[in-house]
Amino acid sequence: MKIRNFLPLLAMLALAMPAQAEKADQQKPTNVEANQMAYDDIKQINTFTGNVVLTRGSLVMHAEKMVVVQDPAGYQYATLHAPRGGFTTFRQKRDGGADLWIEAQAADRIEYDGKSEVAKLYSRARIRLLEGQKVTDEVEGDFISYDSKTEFYTVNNTTSGESKPGAGRIRATIQPRLESRSK
Repeated sequence: MKIRNFLPLLAMLALAMPAQAEKADQQKPTNVEANQMAYDDIKQINTFTGNVVLTRGSLVMHAEKMVVVQDPAGYQYATLHAPRGGFTTFRQKRDGGADLWIEAQAADRIEYDGKSEVAKLYSRARIRLLEGQKVTDEVEGDFISYDSKTEFYTVNNTTSGESKPGAGRIRATIQPRLESRSK
């Protein structure tokens, strides 16, 4: 099923994904494709299932299931669930250059809080910043929280959002910024 321009519940989700999302995407229509959709107007819950693909400008999200809830104040909260044995993902162009991108994936789910503008990635989570195909920065852990207002990452070695001794390691690769050296 293809839904076009229907999605008032997804507008906030698509507008405020992490890492300096391309501002031009805010003016684009949101399109969702899925095998099935169920909408509960009373509870303000929209559920898409089966090979879900959300597209809005340069933003492309993939999930097995996506649930969007809207609270009485109009804030939206979305949860994207990964397919069994796979990942839920998103990719979006970033402002600041001709070919800058952000990619993210999680083996369990991605939760997005439209009120706080925080994205949380659960289980084997990864966020990568790219210039073209070249990875510039990358963080990995079992849990990543990203505050898009402050551009602040927290990476932990357990899905509870806390780091625990012996639970594994997080990993970060941060490339030098050559332009700052020349000043």
